[in-house]
Amino acid sequence: MFVISVLYPLTPGTTFDMDYYLNSHLPLVNRLFEPKGQRDARVFKGFSDGGEGTPTFRVIVELFFDDMESLMGALSAHGAETQADIPNFTDSIPVVQINEMLVF
Repeated sequence: MFVISVLYPLTPGTTFDMDYYLNSHLPLVNRLFEPKGQRDARVFKGFSDGGEGTPTFRVIVELFFDDMESLMGALSAHGAETQADIPNFTDSIPVVQINEMLVF
């Protein structure tokens, strides 16, 4: 299983419209990526840095695909469209990482 993780840093002064993200952006991503092989999406809202401090990331989303080909096919077909929507909910610059899941 391959996972693309998108992490939105909680940087002072940045904004993030959670309502838009959950009700518009995420449905857009799912609508475009599911036909290309996306199996699941999980969204995490940052809570703390492990202590009592501010989390490093405001939101982390993980999109799951059976194989790298499906993941890359989804990104090739629709990555530009999903990225173009980012300014509609945040001015934060996301960190993106592709991972291979080793343990389920």
